[in-house]
Amino acid sequence: MSAPIEVSLLAPAKDEADSLPELFAQVRAAMDGQHRTWELIVVDDGSTDGSWRLVEEQARHDPRVRGIRLRRNFGKAAALAAGVAEVRGALLVTMDADLQDDPAEIPRLLDELDRGADLVSGHKAQRKDPLGKRLPSKVFNRFTGLITGLRLSDHNCGLKAARTEVYRRVPLYGELHRYIPALAHQLGYRVRELAVHHRPRVHGRSHYGLERYVRGALDLLTVVALTRYGRRPAHLFGGLGLLSGTLGTLILLYLTGVWVFTAQSIGTRPLLTLGILLEVLAAQLISVGLLAELVLHRTGRTDDVAVLITEQTGDG
Repeated sequence: MSAPIEVSLLAPAKDEADSLPELFAQVRAAMDGQHRTWELIVVDDGSTDGSWRLVEEQARHDPRVRGIRLRRNFGKAAALAAGVAEVRGALLVTMDADLQDDPAEIPRLLDELDRGADLVSGHKAQRKDPLGKRLPSKVFNRFTGLITGLRLSDHNCGLKAARTEVYRRVPLYGELHRYIPALAHQLGYRVRELAVHHRPRVHGRSHYGLERYVRGALDLLTVVALTRYGRRPAHLFGGLGLLSGTLGTLILLYLTGVWVFTAQSIGTRPLLTLGILLEVLAAQLISVGLLAELVLHRTGRTDDVAVLITEQTGDG
């Protein structure tokens, strides 16, 4: 009977045929001295350059290597989700397959988990990317820390280590892989950051452009809704509804004063239409908030609370 897997390594890959042989060799070099059982899962996210052939070849020669092939390119979050569903280790390390993440850093990340962290996010302290990628990334990290309350130097580093249960609890779709540390922090997990070695891209090209920051900004709204209002949606919708209703009421009170104390007509004023629309919007938002609270109550959402009490021990 084979020993249980202790560490699962997960690497999404999109057209990384030139990098994969080195990745396999470097992962083995990093893990063989760890005295931990491990597996490497490569998720082929719709590659067209022969990456899948290399994964199959490695899997035939090394049973610790496994592959998952997606029918087309679904994006990094979907690739991670597909891999997380198949991992067998209690600890999970994620990394990009382009070799910019150094597998030699994996033991240091695992050591941080041994010291009590639930998730350790790498920090590319000396990032080897062009200025056009570094500057938007700095703005993204500052803004994300301000909004989510988790201040990390690098929210989007691909090199992370965590207890597998963390990845099974955080949602992975769209571009939410950028916010895994923030989502884990919201669930009560202990999140730490560790400076790691970052390397310039040698093979292939980056699959991300500036448009990813636009998508990331939209997904940040989802993160805010999940982290701040996931258990109290009425506060989100009700707050917006009260703001809309207050503005509408002020407008209508002003127009009432104009109508009562002057000879001016208000029936054709666009401001009257705006005031009425704001009042209708307020009623709709508050109603949506109350319906969301009823849905939350009826579905009995207790997952987040369960996370907070998993460490309770003893009789009390």
